[in-house]
Amino acid sequence: MTPRAFYRIAVIAVGALVLTDCAQNPVNGDKDLVLISEQQEIQMGAQANLDVLKEYAALKNPALQAYVNEVGQRLAKQSQRPNLPWHFTVVDSPDVNAFALPGGYVYITRGLMAYLNSEAEFAGIVGHEIGHVTARHGVRQQSASTVAGLGAVLGSILVPGVNDQASASILQTLAHAWTAGYGRDHELEADRLGAAYLAKAGYDPQAMVEVIGVLKNQELFSAEQAARDGQPSRATYHGIFDTHPGNDARLKQVVAEADKYRVADPREGRNDYLQKLVGLYFGDSPDQGVIRNNALLHGKLGLMVQFPPGWRVQNRPDRVVATSPQGDALVELEQGPKNDNPLETLKNGVKLDAGARYDSGQLAGFPAAFAAGAQQGKPVVVAVVVFNGTQYLIAGMARDMAAYERERSALRAAINSFRAITPAEKLAARPHVLQLLTARPGLTMAALARQSPLGGEAESQLRLMNDLYPDGEPRSGQRLKIVQ
Repeated sequence: MTPRAFYRIAVIAVGALVLTDCAQNPVNGDKDLVLISEQQEIQMGAQANLDVLKEYAALKNPALQAYVNEVGQRLAKQSQRPNLPWHFTVVDSPDVNAFALPGGYVYITRGLMAYLNSEAEFAGIVGHEIGHVTARHGVRQQSASTVAGLGAVLGSILVPGVNDQASASILQTLAHAWTAGYGRDHELEADRLGAAYLAKAGYDPQAMVEVIGVLKNQELFSAEQAARDGQPSRATYHGIFDTHPGNDARLKQVVAEADKYRVADPREGRNDYLQKLVGLYFGDSPDQGVIRNNALLHGKLGLMVQFPPGWRVQNRPDRVVATSPQGDALVELEQGPKNDNPLETLKNGVKLDAGARYDSGQLAGFPAAFAAGAQQGKPVVVAVVVFNGTQYLIAGMARDMAAYERERSALRAAINSFRAITPAEKLAARPHVLQLLTARPGLTMAALARQSPLGGEAESQLRLMNDLYPDGEPRSGQRLKIVQ
């Protein structure tokens, strides 16, 4: 989740923190020091859900959403809080993540679903998130924590920064919990609870260990990829520990506690799950445009922007943000109002410090306005261009003048790269989708990779999504996920 989303949710959370209460923990019956009642928790979650879905759009796939909700509701009925208004949503994001809001809101990214291989594995993820909600980990963390989670974040250029210190503190707490986790003990508690929900709902609780193993392999691959590219490691699913689950004695112990609920013929649901993934986007979706070689190619909007090589590009529903390898400079693109007054938009919509310089002109042959100055002391250059009846704001920011001087050329080159997409680029902007293939005798992952559009990482990615990482080969007759 982006910092902007955490800010929105944090503001909502501040409004709910109106009294201190020692409430009974619904899992173990102990008294917990919490700052909100259950009803406030539900109200906070309902409002925050609206903001999450502005940041992460719900996936437009009614059949998959219904399937996910069915599995989630089945598990939630086995929890200690079956009467919460539970909601389970697949969000349209390529990130490998799942998270939950207080009050019963659980989200799973389509990016995570691509790496799972059975309904039981999927249920393991959902059960873990339900465990966080039933044990009120989010509420307890929010009430007790003073951890600073995102101290290096620059913030959004095109929206005024966070000035309220109370909001910023809770923002950091939520951001830290949903990316770094709730701490070893709480994560293990969520695994223990989730394993029990799995078993009571008719799955093998060992699926909890298996799915964490799948995601641990994905995390290891991403870390190796980031190290090779000189990039910081990306945030991964918070339920993954430092050690591999196959060697984690405590994880095995807490999951084994669910054996007393184990059923004789547990449901795996492999074929049902895989069939639900056919046609699912892998990577960027056309609604957000696709990133190819650090360029945004947006066929629906008809535009292209080239972000600096080597920078990390995050493609979100409402904006695209590219961050420098050092994390001290960024370029941000978002849609503006539908009118032809770019200079007015710059002066009124982008809050720059006193002394900023403004100018009008053209960008790629389209009417545009430009500004250079600072926002809360951070150097900023920004352009607003009118393209096909809509304004687009492209801005560059650096943490300080030293970073700006180092990245000045990269920031300005990214802004000046805005233009209409070419027919060849529009063809390259076609999204990747998941399909199924039945392995014939002798088929190798290397052979599959040679036919894949995923490039140099194709073999590793295909192994990861089929639980064959790092060097497994498919069995004859095995159904495999491929990318086309």
